[in-house]
Amino acid sequence: MAQYSIKDIENLSGIKAHTLRIWEQRYDLFKPHRTDTNIRYYTDNDLKLILNVVLLSKQGYRIGAIAKMSEEEIRSNVYSLSQTDLKYEVHINELTQAMVDIDEEVFEKTIATCILQYGLTKTMLNIIYPFLVKIGYMWVTDGINPAQEHFITNLIRQKIIVAIDGQVAKYNEHSKHYLLFLPEGELHEISLLFLAYLLKSRNHRITYLGMSVPLKDVAETVAIKTPDSLYTIFTSSPSDENLHEYIQALSDSFAGKTIYISGIKLMAYNQTPPPNICFLHSLDEVMKHFNLSHD
Repeated sequence: MAQYSIKDIENLSGIKAHTLRIWEQRYDLFKPHRTDTNIRYYTDNDLKLILNVVLLSKQGYRIGAIAKMSEEEIRSNVYSLSQTDLKYEVHINELTQAMVDIDEEVFEKTIATCILQYGLTKTMLNIIYPFLVKIGYMWVTDGINPAQEHFITNLIRQKIIVAIDGQVAKYNEHSKHYLLFLPEGELHEISLLFLAYLLKSRNHRITYLGMSVPLKDVAETVAIKTPDSLYTIFTSSPSDENLHEYIQALSDSFAGKTIYISGIKLMAYNQTPPPNICFLHSLDEVMKHFNLSHD
């Protein structure tokens, strides 16, 4: 079972540590555990309870009233919120709990509800992406184990692939051809899959190579398929030390084409990119640049 520090809980819940301590001391809402060296920590069950309390608090419930509820009553009230207001944060909370519990049924129900209510694009932008940011923090702080991460990301991946397969593109004079790939060693595929879905739904041609593709394989595919542009994402690869060299290699290898690059690795790049390299630093930039309006 994971152990969360109060700083972890602060970052995951959005509530300041000072407020959490007040809730503990004044209302006896939570009872943090202590290590042998008297350092406080919280468990998976504590995290889920805190997330639910925070949601109710943000919806106008008084903390004093929440403190008088049983855990079952708290869960019931949160469930009621998800059935009526359908707030994005409620569903992010549900996905977090599904991941912690490795509960596919809760995941399926949550995602199905969201897609029915908002469509896949808004579900991705407003629920899944913020949730993945939370996963990223939990991964860095050892708040989740690899099994939990693989469980939830693979389920999300399956949903996007099904959505891609369901798109019937109608190519026209405005359609462009994009080659999508991740560099060798890069395995974080969800953002690339989502872009493939968006581009295909807007009647663009896609050649999708997927994860961890050697540069020579990209070059061979470009020679055969002659796409208009290339798109890739740097999340964990290439390394900071090899970043400039890899970007230059991309530029040199595909001198006549525009190569779009996104991903947090770009934060380590402090030089002017080559003329045929275009950095898109956020999902919002990607959406605007490719004219990918919401559902």
